[in-house]
Amino acid sequence: MERFDYTVETSKSFDEAVSSIEAKSKEKGFGVLHIHDVKATLASKGFESVPLKIIEICNPLYACEVLKRDIKISLMLPCPISVYVEGGKTYISTLRPKVIADFYPQADIEAIAEEVDEIVLSIVDESK
Repeated sequence: MERFDYTVETSKSFDEAVSSIEAKSKEKGFGVLHIHDVKATLASKGFESVPLKIIEICNPLYACEVLKRDIKISLMLPCPISVYVEGGKTYISTLRPKVIADFYPQADIEAIAEEVDEIVLSIVDESK
């Protein structure tokens, strides 16, 4: 199986990287469904964390197509992109959409997954 994630370091600040992911996602036809502020959530429960936000993005056309082929693919949707700080550096990381096809070989979504993978990686690369 191919590497599950794609991670890049960015010279942008944490907040700039999050904003850039939002803007690039919309530019490429993906809506931002929700942004989870993991650091704030953990802090509200008494735990410390590095800055971490998980940005959930989705394109309804692609989502509808893969869900028609196997509803259980919903377990891996929407596409998550994480922005976090580790060791004083800011990173952007995403689940590789094309690996979803490895988990659901009977769904025959390789072509769609490859197309979405290219777009999501371009969002990450253009946001760094």
